Formats: sequence, C-alpha cells, structure tokens
Amino acid sequence: MHLAYPAVLSALLFSTGLYGVLARRNAILVLMSVELMLNAVNLNLVAFDVWLSRTAEETLHSGQALTLFTIAIAAAEIGIGLAIVLAVHRNRGTADIDKLRDTSESHDTDTDPGVDDADRPDSDALTAGRAGKAEATA
Repeated sequence: MHLAYPAVLSALLFSTGLYGVLARRNAILVLMSVELMLNAVNLNLVAFDVWLSRTAEETLHSGQALTLFTIAIAAAEIGIGLAIVLAVHRNRGTADIDKLRDTSESHDTDTDPGVDDADRPDSDALTAGRAGKAEATA
C-alpha cells in the first residue's frame, strides 16, 4: 500500500476534527473533535513507522510506541475533560461554550464599582431569590 492513502485519510480526519473544534459550541462535541484529531495523528505515526521500517534495516517501531503514548494521553484527556464538562453542566445547567463564557463574564463585570452590593435596590430580591433556591435544593 502506498503511503499517500493513509496520509490523505489522516489529513481528512484531522481537517474534520479541526472544523469540529472551531465550529461546534457544545463542549462534549469539541472534546470528540480533539479525539478525532489525535486519532489522525496516530494514523500518521503508524503509517510512517511502517513505511520507514521497510526502508531501514533496523526496526525500532518508534512510531508505534509514540502511538501508544498518544492513546494513553488521549484516554486521560477525555476522562478529565468529561469530568470537568459534567461538573460545569451540573453547576451552570448548560454545556454550550458561548453561554458558559457569557455567564462567567456577567459575574465579573460591575456596573458601578463605587456602590456596594448591599446598597443596590435589587440586592434584596436577589438575596431572597438565592435563599429560596438554596432551600428548595436542600
């Protein structure tokens, strides 16, 4: 088999994963796209390892060893990534990346830094709403 076939397939897989990372809004789909990109790299590593082992007398199979390390890193990444995404989804109620960015920015912005939160007119309603929600969940 020629080296061009797995190289073209790997390029297509990597491009699809890159599109998924750049275009998707759901955090789980972004993680799946990163995994697709890592699998494209693994395919390239193995294909070039086989191609180089045919031309060289020494067969170190370093491409296959690097592929095993990449698979181990990908497994750890997906485990930790999914745990973080599930924790954020439980706390915020969404896994949409744009909404998560908007909610984190809305907590950090202060419209009038000279006024304390206790002096704001709507702070009592907010405090009562949060206390009611906390009692309902407890």
